[in-house]
Amino acid sequence: MKTILVLSGGGDTDRVVFGTALSLARAFGAHLEFLHIRPGPGDAAAFTPHVGFARGAALRAALDHLEAEANRRSAASARHFQEFCAREAIEIADAPARSRGLSAAWQEARGDAVEYLVRRARHNDLAVLARPSRPNGMPPDLSERLLLGCGRPVLVAPARLRPSIAGTALVCWNETAAAARALGAALPLLSKSERVVIAGVEEAARPAASADGLRDLARQLSWHGIRADIRWLSAAACSAAEQLEQAAADYDADLLVMGGYGRSPARETIFGGCTRHFLARAERPVLMMH
Repeated sequence: MKTILVLSGGGDTDRVVFGTALSLARAFGAHLEFLHIRPGPGDAAAFTPHVGFARGAALRAALDHLEAEANRRSAASARHFQEFCAREAIEIADAPARSRGLSAAWQEARGDAVEYLVRRARHNDLAVLARPSRPNGMPPDLSERLLLGCGRPVLVAPARLRPSIAGTALVCWNETAAAARALGAALPLLSKSERVVIAGVEEAARPAASADGLRDLARQLSWHGIRADIRWLSAAACSAAEQLEQAAADYDADLLVMGGYGRSPARETIFGGCTRHFLARAERPVLMMH
């Protein structure tokens, strides 16, 4: 894990996203590629409440406001990057030959935000971004589109910065290809964790998942030099996502690992699911892969 894409919004979430990415970069001596995507006023208007109803002078004023807001966020993103690198003594470099260790670079992109972000994520080992919060001119489902389209692991930073992500890692397991891909992508992180716990939830929709399956998975991880405890959660009145959230709190987990959309996105929309729950509410860093 040597190149990490870090999405900078130019807002309050930058501090936590940058700090979370730094924890990863220090563990692997990685390069941080900071990316700020600046949407045009027309693009931002499509994702800003009520702008679509404006007409005439009101529409012009709304577009001018969105342009000014984009200017402010762009300047703030560049400033946050410079201050962060200075504070953490991170070398600014755009190629390994110019770097002598931990390094970072910043760029701004315009145009189709989702397409460009997905492409940049595919070219890196991992992407780090904030969980959705308030409107910022970007698609509200940006993290979901990135997860579904990039083919790389995505790490969603929590609302508050954790002291470390190398303490306890909770692997949220079900018998799906997405969970297997997430576990494979997380192996470098798990090998540096102080404790690894594999948790599974009894669900009628997935009868293949079992405590025996968790024990077998723990045995397989031992071949990687990773010792893992298991926790099998019996069926309960609350959802699987709520049970896993409680397990994370019980262990004070520093990192969650899970597959993104074990069901199809449409089924999760109808029936609910862990992916949407943790994208919106996670209080801890969550590594997902679809």
